[in-house]
Amino acid sequence: MERGTVPDMSTVKAQQPGVFYRRPAPEADPYVHEGGHVDPGQTIAIIEAVKTYNPVRADTAGTVTRFLIDDGAQVAPGQAVAEVADETPHRG
Repeated sequence: MERGTVPDMSTVKAQQPGVFYRRPAPEADPYVHEGGHVDPGQTIAIIEAVKTYNPVRADTAGTVTRFLIDDGAQVAPGQAVAEVADETPHRG
């Protein structure tokens, strides 16, 4: 990124209600850490609802700057769960 440019930020949102998990299993590593790179469509977490596990996917390529939901927390549809600094900065 060039000096003086600011990355566009996007949020990844829950598509359904349920319990938010950053890892596929309690003993497993998270799908992605804060500061980690993601590609469009990459799974960053899962939401469990009635013993069904559905992926939460990144919409854009970039860096996960922070998760907005704690692991194991309840989420609602449309709730922001993570922020991603887009790879392609928007220049004014």
